[in-house]
Amino acid sequence: MQIRYECFVGLPPESLLQGLIQVHQRVFSGQTSEELRQEFEEVSNRNLFTILALDDQTVVGYKMGYPRKPGHFYSWLGAVSPDYRRQGIAGELMRQQHNWCRANGFHTVRTHTRNQWRDMLILNLRHGFDIIGTIANSNRPTTLILEKQLDSEQP
Repeated sequence: MQIRYECFVGLPPESLLQGLIQVHQRVFSGQTSEELRQEFEEVSNRNLFTILALDDQTVVGYKMGYPRKPGHFYSWLGAVSPDYRRQGIAGELMRQQHNWCRANGFHTVRTHTRNQWRDMLILNLRHGFDIIGTIANSNRPTTLILEKQLDSEQP
């Protein structure tokens, strides 16, 4: 199996967007395809950057983010299909996102996660993120805020 990566400024074409939504729904629960599509379209107005991991034409992982202020990028969502985990796909998606950020003048990447998604938390820590704060909400688990300073060198 040869995984290839494709980058899009904005949303990917419809056939790939549907695959992204399917991966998202396998990993995260709570939103219909239409709700996700609407949310993605709303966020695409923020100069969304999307990277897909593909096995042939099948979306097996993705990473999305957007500028949050000058020089700062927010890594918003990402997931890898359970069938494709432990193959370095999430790390490669992150590496490509950070390379794109450097090339486009960003010096800081921020993301949020929760303790329940430990694999993502560990991946972020291994790739140089620091926990810089938390967001407490009585209705949901505490959200961890992580941030990474990008240097000019590529990893």
